[in-house]
Amino acid sequence: MVPKVYVTYNQVHKLCQEAAPRILADFAPNLIIAIGGGGYVPARILRSFLKQPGSPNIPIQAIGLSLYESLGTTDETQIEEPGTKVTRTQWLDLRSLEMANLIGKNVLIVDEVDDTRTTLEYAVKELEKDVAEAAEQAGRSGEVVRFSVFVLHNKDKEKKGSLPKSMMEERRYLAARTTGDVWINYPWEATWVHLGGGSGVRY
Repeated sequence: MVPKVYVTYNQVHKLCQEAAPRILADFAPNLIIAIGGGGYVPARILRSFLKQPGSPNIPIQAIGLSLYESLGTTDETQIEEPGTKVTRTQWLDLRSLEMANLIGKNVLIVDEVDDTRTTLEYAVKELEKDVAEAAEQAGRSGEVVRFSVFVLHNKDKEKKGSLPKSMMEERRYLAARTTGDVWINYPWEATWVHLGGGSGVRY
């Protein structure tokens, strides 16, 4: 059985706080794109630590990608395993103002875990392709979009996906922590809430 590691909200805050100076120094993002659903919470927390005095908050956009599939049949036995195909459940509209705003910017992609790297590979490749198309349509094909990636945890294992060589060489990939091949339980996945007396209540 794969070992399980439980992560608290406090630990997530700490990981984002520790990573923020490096992100500001190396990436200087103009926009954050959170991969749902695991990237939503760290992206929002990270934005607070990235905010500079006198500057506005960094905007956050969201995309929905799913690689995991449920194999169990009940709440007690439900198990998730990595799938083999990325499912796009939410995406940026190529014709929208949001897509045009990516042109010429530093864009930070945020997710909670880099497991097989398949989801991150898909996100980076598709965003690069779509932004290039938007730039061409806007007559701004000469403007470079610089994508970076931040994850809370990177699993030290053989990856099925890959990220651009330039991204890795230019240190535009940052994992707050590297772990073994364990199952990480994040607090937003919990179904139990502990109240004052120490009792657990499942919602």
